[in-house]
Amino acid sequence: MPPFRVSDLPFRARLTYAAHAFKAIAKQHHKEMLPLLRRLLEPDMVVFDVGGHSGQFAKLFARLVPRGRVYSFEPSGYALSILRRAVAWNRLDNVTTLRMGLGDAPGELTLETPVKAHGGRRFGLAHFGPGGDGRRRVGETVPVGTIDGVVADRGLTRLDLIKMDIEGWELRALTGGRVSIARFRPIILVELEESHLARAEDTLESAWATLTAWGYRPFVWLGGEDLEPLAQPRNGDAVWLPESHPLAE
Repeated sequence: MPPFRVSDLPFRARLTYAAHAFKAIAKQHHKEMLPLLRRLLEPDMVVFDVGGHSGQFAKLFARLVPRGRVYSFEPSGYALSILRRAVAWNRLDNVTTLRMGLGDAPGELTLETPVKAHGGRRFGLAHFGPGGDGRRRVGETVPVGTIDGVVADRGLTRLDLIKMDIEGWELRALTGGRVSIARFRPIILVELEESHLARAEDTLESAWATLTAWGYRPFVWLGGEDLEPLAQPRNGDAVWLPESHPLAE
């Protein structure tokens, strides 16, 4: 797996990279979620940020768990370069970045990243599995691990929250963490989209059925710190709480 180098990008794409890096370092997205995250997180918690992208969630989590640890997983060399700049510039000493994807078994997969006409990367849309949308893409072979493997390798004794947005590989990654999820009962913030899940030959129905069978209840975030139970499968973000969680009652 060759290292990503900004110098390998076309000139206009390098300008786009600089803009992406600046936003990652200097801007803070998702601030509207702070009331909810403050309700869910405590200062010593351990968070898995699966799909680290440019570090926007990693920055939020790092400040909410100052005595804990954030593990941010990002397989894309382009995105990881930006993520690590954001972590370093913001001095987030409690964030560990890992260049790996997560799935249901360790190995390697090809990560497909759509490319704009001038060569810039649409790195927020990078995904495993087939694309099928006709866009120009670049592929890179990346390592894939499992949640259970990371927990074992690092000797973790807790896992309190998993945030996951990985363009269709969510059920695969959660399945690779079923032992740790059963052991630690983390809160799961996950985006599930039928069309994306199809890349892994999964469905929205199967994802919901799996999480429900594991003893989790789905909620939709209403804004602020408010959650509302969901009665049936739907595309989009959901907060899955273990049945034993006080907010799931």
